[in-house]
Amino acid sequence: MKRSSPWAIFAVLIMFGMPAYAEQTAEEILKAVIKIRSVIPREAHTASTLGTEREGNGVLIDSKGHILTTGYLIIEAETIEVFGPEGKTVNATFVGYDHSTGFGLLRANQPLGVEPMKLGQSSKAKEGEPVLVAGYGGAEAVMGARIVSRKEFTGYWEYILEDAIFTAPPYANFGGTALIGRDGSLLGIGSLFTQLAIPGLGSIPCNVFIPIDLLNPILDDLMTVGRPRKAPRPWLGINSEEAHGRVIISRVTTGGPAEKAGLQRSDLILTVNGKAVNGIADFYRKVWALGNAGVDVPLSILQGIRLRDLTVRSADRYQFLMLKPKKRI
Repeated sequence: MKRSSPWAIFAVLIMFGMPAYAEQTAEEILKAVIKIRSVIPREAHTASTLGTEREGNGVLIDSKGHILTTGYLIIEAETIEVFGPEGKTVNATFVGYDHSTGFGLLRANQPLGVEPMKLGQSSKAKEGEPVLVAGYGGAEAVMGARIVSRKEFTGYWEYILEDAIFTAPPYANFGGTALIGRDGSLLGIGSLFTQLAIPGLGSIPCNVFIPIDLLNPILDDLMTVGRPRKAPRPWLGINSEEAHGRVIISRVTTGGPAEKAGLQRSDLILTVNGKAVNGIADFYRKVWALGNAGVDVPLSILQGIRLRDLTVRSADRYQFLMLKPKKRI
């Protein structure tokens, strides 16, 4: 593998008004960005939507070999490999996953010979600030960007990320990338590519990063039990789209609570527990306000030309997933 040039790092740092670190320090910061490759069983629930072979990035965050990434790269993984500096390959173990934030945690089974990246404070990262987006590969995998927005992001898979970090221009291999601040600390983990509406400019392509401040409250739980200890939110097992404030089901998870209750693709959600729905975020919050996973969710829907009232017995999404599949012999 070609050795990264510290001068390339400096060029990006200076361009974006960041401090010029010592050469070795700049290189060491980027060595903490690790490549991840995972294999998922064909029978896994996420195999049909996320694939059985996944590849992306992660960040070494402590001396015990824990690597932080975006959860979809490793969830339901049968085997995981990580690649350190100079292409060193090490097997890794799934540690934990948090659906609410989207964080995934794994652990290298052998030392990678890398200093962990310092965790920063994403609450201090403001709109307009310059940042570095770093994937695996040293200076050649670094790109300068700016924070273009700090606001809520709503995902179609029953997901809301409050105070998400939006950056532009977009980074192509965004999954699990490191968002690095002025002081060289980790501000967030790359999760998505999206379009963001900017007044006066229209829609611009950008990335969504999970703020690092969301990690500390759940890190110990991820390391010890593999998931947050708090009671899980009710999960329906649907994907949704929004049009003019209306919520339309775009996909129903096979074997999930919504399918069992009779919900179908193209159904229009009208109310939750008798209360009108106005957009996807409002829909999710009305469902979550009913209680914890397992609570009954009364819905009024338009199914074709037929108005229907039905009740979905919600579930714990973690119990639906194969978080630690058995390896084939």
